[in-house]
Amino acid sequence: MYPTDLGKTISLANVGKKVTLSDDELDKVALYLVGDQRHFRENIIIPRMLGPVHIKTIEEKRIDTMMESCAFKSIMSCVIGYGLGAAIGLFSSSVNPNVASVERQQSAREILKEMKTTTLGYAKNFAVVGCIFSAVECTIESYRGKTDWKNGTYAGGVTGGLIGLRAGIKAGIVGAAGFAAFSTAIDYYMHRS
Repeated sequence: MYPTDLGKTISLANVGKKVTLSDDELDKVALYLVGDQRHFRENIIIPRMLGPVHIKTIEEKRIDTMMESCAFKSIMSCVIGYGLGAAIGLFSSSVNPNVASVERQQSAREILKEMKTTTLGYAKNFAVVGCIFSAVECTIESYRGKTDWKNGTYAGGVTGGLIGLRAGIKAGIVGAAGFAAFSTAIDYYMHRS
C-alpha cells in the first residue's frame, strides 16, 4: 500500500493492486518515518529556567569532577580552616593578652611573637578539624550514595571522637557526641533557613 517512491502518491486506479516492497524500500520507509539514529549535540533541547542555556564542554566537566572529589574538598577545607583559624587566633590574641606577662611591661617584639604563636595554633587546629571533617563526610556520602543530614552527623561523631581520643576514651566519647550534635544542629539550621 506504499508507493515505491515516497514523494509520489498512489492513484485511485492502483488502490486495488497489491504493492510489495523490497528490503531496501522498507528501510527507506522506516528511515522516513522514524529518522536515522544519529543525534547531534546541537539538536539537544534544554528547557530554559533562568538565563541562557549553556552546555558544558569536556574540560568543564573534568574540572567539575575534580572539584567534587573528596581529596579536593578536604584540601580546600584545610586551607579555608587555616585562614579562618588564623583570623580567629589573631582576634583572640589581641583581645585576650597573656596574663603572666601583664605584670611587667612587654616589648612590641614579645607581643608580636605571642600573637604569632596564638594565631598559628588556632590556624593549625582549625585546618586539622576542617580537613578531617570534610574527608570523613565526603567518604560517608560517597559510601551511602545519599546527601542528607545523617552524613554530617556521622562525620561529626567520627571527627569529634578522633579529636577527643587524644585525651582518652571518655573524652573521645564526649567529643563524638558533642561534635555530632553540633554538626546536626548546624546542618538543620542551614537547610531549614
